[in-house]
Amino acid sequence: MNGNDHSVIRAVLAGDKEAYSLLVRAHGQTVFRVAFRIVGNEADAEEIVQETFLRAYQGLAGFERRSEFGTWIYRIAVNCALNRVCQTGVDAEYRCGEESDPEQRIVQVASSTADPERSVLSREIGAAHAQAMQRLTATERTAFILRHMEDRSTGEIAELLGIAPNAAKQAVFRAVHKLRRELAPLRGNA
Repeated sequence: MNGNDHSVIRAVLAGDKEAYSLLVRAHGQTVFRVAFRIVGNEADAEEIVQETFLRAYQGLAGFERRSEFGTWIYRIAVNCALNRVCQTGVDAEYRCGEESDPEQRIVQVASSTADPERSVLSREIGAAHAQAMQRLTATERTAFILRHMEDRSTGEIAELLGIAPNAAKQAVFRAVHKLRRELAPLRGNA
């Protein structure tokens, strides 16, 4: 739908408020995916999707049609998710350890071939990974997610986070280094 986004935007700006639902349907899953990966919580991610599309609707007249709507809405989503992380203090809460259950933040898919021991090990590894991700700073976590889960370039990460490209590269590097160090004891178990 990317080629058609500009015509839908023109229709919305001309007064067709129903046309905006086409943009929401076309980009909603991408917005949810990045929000969920940043905040790690489905309810917060859903709220971020709503906030993102509301902000986009309110700022649609200022959207520069030189860029793609998908890129613009993605940036709004990342900013909303980062704002949520800063507002809720997820990092501080998660570091306390006992106040939240890391297994609740993991989406688990059962394997038909997994035995009970392997399932327990998978849960332990998933919980350790979730804890290690939460120990990263918000910038490091977001940069890591954008690079290694969303497959964004360093330039895109820098633009999305509003930092210099070298700072984005360093944030990804620090995140990878911290995760490797944190998860090193699991290498023998995996």
